Amino acid sequence: MLVPIRGQAALVTIASVSVLPLVFTSGWASGINAYAVVLLFGVFGATGISDEVPESLQRTDVLIAAGVLFLCEAVADKIPYVDSIWDSVHTVIRPVAGAVVAALLAGESGSLPELAAGAVGGSTALISHLVKAGTRMAVNTSPEPFSNIGVSLAEDLGVAGIVSFAVFNPVAAAAIAGTLLVLGIVTVLLLATRVRRFLRRRAQRARRNAWRARSGDTARVRRCGHGVIKSRTWHGLR
Repeated sequence: MLVPIRGQAALVTIASVSVLPLVFTSGWASGINAYAVVLLFGVFGATGISDEVPESLQRTDVLIAAGVLFLCEAVADKIPYVDSIWDSVHTVIRPVAGAVVAALLAGESGSLPELAAGAVGGSTALISHLVKAGTRMAVNTSPEPFSNIGVSLAEDLGVAGIVSFAVFNPVAAAAIAGTLLVLGIVTVLLLATRVRRFLRRRAQRARRNAWRARSGDTARVRRCGHGVIKSRTWHGLR
């Protein structure tokens, strides 16, 4: 991180301050889009923007995997109902990714125990993920798909902007992330009715599909039974 000192640029590393604000921000962002967090930190380290990014995040295979998975999420996250299925799958992945990234950042700086950093990053990522998943359930109650696209784009841009800002000003970025997290929790509580409606509709859809499947099997059995009876009647007449 570069800051001006007497007209000259001096390099200030993350280790010179507590890494806790950066850990908190990375956890919040991982709960929304863990692949974007890994990709951004990896690119910042590989390009020399930050010299405190762990080497494990700068590896070529990690960057490629994060990039591919980020593209997959960018598509799935904008399709109604598919985004909620994607969120369900990532209920474990995002908190784990938040904990791992936080522990790596703490291990690189040495200003915070890795276990404590992992706990902060993982728990923050879990709360952030639950807020995102709850918000998406509420958005999916709307019949048009444009709200999903708009919310997804806002999340992607927010993660990219705040993670980038955190590299240069981790304290201010953590304050913004904390504010957004609190606002997200309040929003989900206010939209709880719509979330329950979404869950009820999904359960009803599952029951209808199961009923249709059973009805189809019954109809096929009946048709087969009628065919056997007709065949036996025909042979009896002969």
